[in-house]
Amino acid sequence: MTMDAARRCINGSRNITCFSGAGLSAPSGVGTFRDPSGGWWTKYDPMKMASPAGFREDPDLVMDWYAERRRQIGHADPNAGHLALAACPAILHVTQNTDDLLQRAGCNDVIQVHGSIRADRCHARCGHVEPIDLKEPPGLRPCPCGQSSLRPDVVWFGEPLVQEVWNRAEAACTNCDVLLVAGTSAGVYPAAGLITLARQNGAEILVINTNWSEASGMADIELIGSVDDVLPDLLQPV
Repeated sequence: MTMDAARRCINGSRNITCFSGAGLSAPSGVGTFRDPSGGWWTKYDPMKMASPAGFREDPDLVMDWYAERRRQIGHADPNAGHLALAACPAILHVTQNTDDLLQRAGCNDVIQVHGSIRADRCHARCGHVEPIDLKEPPGLRPCPCGQSSLRPDVVWFGEPLVQEVWNRAEAACTNCDVLLVAGTSAGVYPAAGLITLARQNGAEILVINTNWSEASGMADIELIGSVDDVLPDLLQPV
């Protein structure tokens, strides 16, 4: 059976990296860009809201839009998939998600290649960063430096990844012998290129998703299903 093969793959590994996407947090009720699920989410184009151009055009609207997303995340709880991963402390995490559900589940050293929605930073990149309360997020406000406004500390469409963070993600995927790809369509680059990187360096690719995705063609083993069902089954103690 495929699940048996997947368990043998996990149990025989020395270094596992989990590369996760929006599908990992979706069972917690966190909406995704590709599968809108709420009125506020569908009223505006996320490609515009999560962009420097959108922020220039209407910064108040962008911050209000992010406030709704932040409240949604703040009131969400880690699901069974997050908890199953947290119960395996040897797994290193590289995620495209900007939420904090992996951390709240108990995972350590989570590499967030697209940044963290739990903080605001100066849009002019003066270096100022402020943690925020997800349940009561602030609106638009100036940075103490006086050069610009504060905005979510995430990587927007059209912006480069933070090089130091990207270097850590590449190292995690280069050095693993199993890459567990959980809940990502593998359609957003350069992050999705980490799957290819791991494969080129000899890792077995184990994909978990609700349906076929661009990662399927790179999978040695693919498990179709929701991560909150599959991960607890896959990662159960031997």
